[in-house]
Amino acid sequence: MISRTEELLLLAICRLQEEAFGNTIRQEMEAVTGKRYSVGGIYVPLDRLVKRGLLTTEEGQPTPERLGRPRRRYQISAAGLRALREVQELHERTWGRLPELVAQQLRMA
Repeated sequence: MISRTEELLLLAICRLQEEAFGNTIRQEMEAVTGKRYSVGGIYVPLDRLVKRGLLTTEEGQPTPERLGRPRRRYQISAAGLRALREVQELHERTWGRLPELVAQQLRMA
């Protein structure tokens, strides 16, 4: 099972595809959630997802703008896609089990 933040990160990387770099991921997360994220708030869970095999990384060429450091692009792995599918199915099962009255109340809230 993945956390909500991990789910949002994986979805952001799916949306960004070839542009899934740390800073663009952070911008996407902020745009979607309306929350501000620190650098650590993005890179710590990204590193955790890489260690768990849900993401892979690819280093680009060093650039002068980055003081000679390479950019790291993130890509979702097959295991990451399976994790997202599991979360999606869990959401669907959970939301689908709500009584209709509660579902109507949620739509009106």
